[in-house]
Amino acid sequence: MKSAIELAAAIRARKLSAKEAVASAFAAIEKHDERVNAFVHVDPGQAFAAAHAVDAAIERGEDPGPLAGVPFGAKDNEIVKGMPTRQGSLLLKEALPETADAIHITRLRAAGAIPIGKVAMSEFGLDGVTHTIAHGTTRNPWKLDRTPAGSSGGSSAAVAAGLVPFCTGSDGFGSIRCPAGFTGLVGLKASLGRIPRADGFKDTATFGALTMTVADTARFLDVVAGPHDRDRMSLPAAGTSYEHAIETLDLKGRRAAFSADMGFAPVTDEMRAICEDKARRMCKAAGVELEAEPFTVTNAYIEWNALAARILRAQFEAAGFWPDPERRISPGPRSFIERFGTLSAHDEIAYLNVLKTLEREVAALFARVDFLITPTACCEAYAAEGPLPEVIEGRDASRTNAEPYTSIGSVCWNPSASVPAGLTRAGLPAGLLINGPRHRDDLVLRFARLWEREATWPRVAPGYDRE
Repeated sequence: MKSAIELAAAIRARKLSAKEAVASAFAAIEKHDERVNAFVHVDPGQAFAAAHAVDAAIERGEDPGPLAGVPFGAKDNEIVKGMPTRQGSLLLKEALPETADAIHITRLRAAGAIPIGKVAMSEFGLDGVTHTIAHGTTRNPWKLDRTPAGSSGGSSAAVAAGLVPFCTGSDGFGSIRCPAGFTGLVGLKASLGRIPRADGFKDTATFGALTMTVADTARFLDVVAGPHDRDRMSLPAAGTSYEHAIETLDLKGRRAAFSADMGFAPVTDEMRAICEDKARRMCKAAGVELEAEPFTVTNAYIEWNALAARILRAQFEAAGFWPDPERRISPGPRSFIERFGTLSAHDEIAYLNVLKTLEREVAALFARVDFLITPTACCEAYAAEGPLPEVIEGRDASRTNAEPYTSIGSVCWNPSASVPAGLTRAGLPAGLLINGPRHRDDLVLRFARLWEREATWPRVAPGYDRE
């Protein structure tokens, strides 16, 4: 299976046309998507028109861009011109095609990439599995009875099944990184503001991509990063090429900490062992010193979810989606709002103070080290339909979730990337999470790239490879 960079190079060199690349993606969808249920909308007309434009530009001797002719799927909460945005919900089933693109989609098109359709997501991004009333169950290509996680589960399933070289996604509390960990992919949550959002303000969530290689993630970031006046939180240009940085940055003398549980999370013995071993190997390969001092941090799972759910419930009420007496909202999101959606003003202040405590702890950590390495999840992928596990290794996980490690990148705005760590005894991918200092996406990607060179990993799940 060609990576996005390899496919773009082949198209630019006229070894393959953009039209052929798009046709191959649709053929793969026709062959495999019935099993994994990743795509919820496809648009061959728009895709082939865009492919024709790329091929015509190449024929004229013009540069069509660094992602020339590469087909991709867009998560169903992203605004793509000509396609509806349903966010995995029956409540939005009548959504009309959009009349404009999100900022990052505009930049991807300008780089020659071709959106061919929308991929499934947890309803409104509120579940750790991608199982909705609207679109059914999206499945993990590595084992079809397991989940590709959420909320970008359609993105991870599509790439791991070899349907497209990359998919876009979004990550507010792990929704790119956990799907990457469960399906053996690379998933970066960039520093907040690195990739601009059209809504102008979002205090944790960012767009991104699920890819097969670190280089593809770096090129994606080079294409979509940079300030935009519609997002007052967007960061200035980084002044570097991430694709160049992953091959040239010297990490010797850098320091890393590892934590299997961050002092509070239940984690399976198998996941702990895999990730401890791979963290040591990763640091050795990169010339990074791994410190022995254990890292513990405040568990902000309850507080973070309550603060998010309070806002979501208010938005749902304003839109007429809540209360939900007809049970039109999928079970996972509905239970999330029911559990966390009531919060007093007094509790809100207390909960915000917990998040501030976490931010201080993380700042102190990155004053002494350059990386924090953890598992991406406490366990391997669980049932495709859910529910999320509330007991892990005999311990209560109801106050931690199975994916507590992503809180640092979300609450504290640090760059954070999941990379493959190996396979469990059941043959399912395990992910390793690399957190870096705020705004140093280049360091995180370089560390990931050096590990990729050392470890090598399959680009797609067994049985899904194609030329």
